[in-house]
Amino acid sequence: MIADTAAAREARETLVSTFLRTFPEEVARRLETVPAEEAARLLSKQPAARAARVIERLTPQWAAGIIALIPDEPAREILGEVELTKVAALLARLDREDRDRLLNLLPPSVFREVRDLMAYPPDTAGSLMDPRAMTFRPDMTVEEALARLRATRPDLNYEIFVVDDEARLLGSVRIQDLAVASWTTTIQHLMQTSTPSVLAMALKDEVADLLTQGRLTSLPVLDLEQRLLGVIRHDALVTAAQEEATADMLTMVGASREERALSNVTFAIRKRLPWLEINLGTAFLAAAVVGIFEDTIARNTALAVLLPVVAGQSGNTGAQALAVTMRGLALREIRIRHWLRMLVKEGNVGFSNGIAVAATTALFVYIWSRSVGLASVIGLSMVISMTIAGLSGAAVPLVLTSVGQDPAQSSSIILTTVTDVVGFFSFLGIATLLSTML
Repeated sequence: MIADTAAAREARETLVSTFLRTFPEEVARRLETVPAEEAARLLSKQPAARAARVIERLTPQWAAGIIALIPDEPAREILGEVELTKVAALLARLDREDRDRLLNLLPPSVFREVRDLMAYPPDTAGSLMDPRAMTFRPDMTVEEALARLRATRPDLNYEIFVVDDEARLLGSVRIQDLAVASWTTTIQHLMQTSTPSVLAMALKDEVADLLTQGRLTSLPVLDLEQRLLGVIRHDALVTAAQEEATADMLTMVGASREERALSNVTFAIRKRLPWLEINLGTAFLAAAVVGIFEDTIARNTALAVLLPVVAGQSGNTGAQALAVTMRGLALREIRIRHWLRMLVKEGNVGFSNGIAVAATTALFVYIWSRSVGLASVIGLSMVISMTIAGLSGAAVPLVLTSVGQDPAQSSSIILTTVTDVVGFFSFLGIATLLSTML
């Protein structure tokens, strides 16, 4: 009886071993229907290469849960047989204690490489994602999917993701569709294949763009081979969009993207002071333009009173054109190749608005001063300065983008210089030419 039992046990183990070696995909599917502890016991008794083939075919979060339950020595051998990018993806899904334990089992050179793979630069999609994305196979039934959801109680938003045997993203399923579907329906029949996604190394502004283009509740993050690494949840998406918007606001006025409300004083000074010095230089440039026409202003003091009016209107016109162009670049509505269309459009807008504003301004100046000459000067100056301001507002971010610079980087400082210089020069220059009418 004992001999029969030993022979039966040996035959069963041989059968299991053969099945594992020959059909790792099917074994992976079967293991996802049994408790993780049982799957870990089975794989820990297999040769490392054979167990690794199965681990690589499990859905990512299931594989992570199983590898965490395997004892240290077999776990070390199995991880040594798994592709490093997949090791990093698996370990990233674990809590800190299990992750550190398994990382320390790896050889030092492998440890460093896996650690680097798990760390994403702070301005990328990978740094925003939650690697604990719940994934399902397309041939799984609704009953099996709901059973797993109830058993694991994952942190979900409104959808789950579907992957193939290589963990490549196939699509997504809304939770409400899963809840009302027939239990025998397969995930594949509920799956939406047009799922927006982003690469792990994509910059935060691309994540923000995707949020503004569609009403996303979550965004899957992929590697270069389209394998699912994690998911950026809705709160992280909103945060990324807010940070990108405020970062552009900061850089437009010469502050740093890295500065926060409670940043160190020394850090804030170091980031802001260079641009303030540049702004000071541009202010002296505008003052120099006024100085050229000192005699004209001395003879007609009313010109000094009206200077801020011209500068203010041209500045506002340029700021409007700048904001529209910046938004178009940020949302990928325009590219550098659209430069001529943008300049023509903003130039026409500035010219048309200039005529309307010039007519109103000239009327009030005439009522105030009773001088046809002064009204004519400010009217002509308003048209010229607002037209050039519109052109400049579109040109500044386009030029910065064309030379490989951040189009938001202190563009308002550059634009203010242009609009001030053009406004002062056109107003005082025309006043000098028409001085006999003043």
